[in-house]
Amino acid sequence: MAMKQSIWVGFDPREADAFAVARHSINRHLITPIPVRGVVLTDLRTGGLYTRPTSRKDGRLWDDISDAPMSTEFACSRFMVPRLAKTGWALFIDADMLVRRDLLALFKSADSDKAVMVVKHDHQPTATTKMDGQAQTRYPRKNWSSVMLFNCDHPANQKLTPELVNSVPGRDLHAFCWLKDEEIGALDPKWNYLVGHSDPAIDPAIVHFTDGTPAMAGYEDCEYADEWRAELARWAA
Repeated sequence: MAMKQSIWVGFDPREADAFAVARHSINRHLITPIPVRGVVLTDLRTGGLYTRPTSRKDGRLWDDISDAPMSTEFACSRFMVPRLAKTGWALFIDADMLVRRDLLALFKSADSDKAVMVVKHDHQPTATTKMDGQAQTRYPRKNWSSVMLFNCDHPANQKLTPELVNSVPGRDLHAFCWLKDEEIGALDPKWNYLVGHSDPAIDPAIVHFTDGTPAMAGYEDCEYADEWRAELARWAA
């Protein structure tokens, strides 16, 4: 019997247009329906699932446990996806993405021996800011967590409890601290193409505007900007 499948997109009200593009492009390419839901911080807090303390510093969202800025509201809440999905394979993607292929192909590439599958980038940005002035931080396995295919039924993911998500520094979560190295599978780089950083010879299935979407100043003419704007127009039509 095929395992249940679900797709989860990070939501931040400051990037509602990015979320619209990501969700619309996913659904437009799906041949077989797969539920697509948002990871919405206010819902997780209201439901009592997400209790990490946050504050505001210099107008930025601040994670008090990490003592570091959070570029989006789903910076840490993304790791609640296995708990939200409960079973099967659950795909999480950041909001600043444009999907160009049927994501069923990504699910079909899943290795049931792995707890999670990611594109294993060696991303070491030199810039100090990104997007709308957010801090550009460097940490091990950066951008691995921007596309995560979770095997929710894998025993190792039982350690990814709400208590863990709500208590450890964000950098530990993004480094997959609850997993052994051999429990992290590798996806083809086309499933998380980093605009301005990945090999331009790649024909991306998922385009990731990791530095900033085409709606943000300074990124209007980046790779795949026209496709992103066309998708936004399709969504609005």
